[in-house]
Amino acid sequence: MKTIIITGGGSGLGKELALLFSQKGYHVVLAGRTVEKLSSVRNELADGGGNADVMVVDIRNREDVFSKVKELCGKYDVYGLVNNAGVGHFGPFGDMDDAQIVEMLDTNVLGTILMTKAVLPILLGRREGRIMNIISTAGLRGKVNEAVYCASKFAVRGFTESLQKEFEGRSIKINAVYMGGMDTPFWTDSDHVKDPSRLRSAREVAEFIMEQMEQDTIVIESKKG
Repeated sequence: MKTIIITGGGSGLGKELALLFSQKGYHVVLAGRTVEKLSSVRNELADGGGNADVMVVDIRNREDVFSKVKELCGKYDVYGLVNNAGVGHFGPFGDMDDAQIVEMLDTNVLGTILMTKAVLPILLGRREGRIMNIISTAGLRGKVNEAVYCASKFAVRGFTESLQKEFEGRSIKINAVYMGGMDTPFWTDSDHVKDPSRLRSAREVAEFIMEQMEQDTIVIESKKG
């Protein structure tokens, strides 16, 4: 059974992608920092007949990432990685706290790069695989009160497009996914989006992604209809 690692798998889009990959017969590894959320999703997958495990990892920490991925690859046939974990802080750039800036860059950019660097040699060794980077439409265009968030997503866009060129014509598929805001807990502690209910659900976005996985670039705008 092929194993796919999904970072940020404890809620939102990560959870919905985990459910859909599980339905397609993948063994899913839910990666993140909050064991309670990850375990809840694992149990939900198991109740539906799926096969899942939890990997508690801080994707910003190189030693943690590489040791956990090495341990995982000793147990399972790792086929792919979905870099879904991300954080966002919004507001005027001049008011942005330094800690918020560092958190976004460390999680969104460094975390994606470290996880990819740890998993990629495994995929090269098996001569097939998939890396899917969940980037956001904030990686396509600048937005008001999202300067650093957009900067982090533009960085992941450049990283992803470069990997696509590097592995063009080879058996490792690299997906760049650009989706707009979703109606998820991402907005719980923010007033940046006034009415999240007008946005697409995480389930709807996950279904779009699964339908278009053979495309290098997947763009899903936020508004319904």
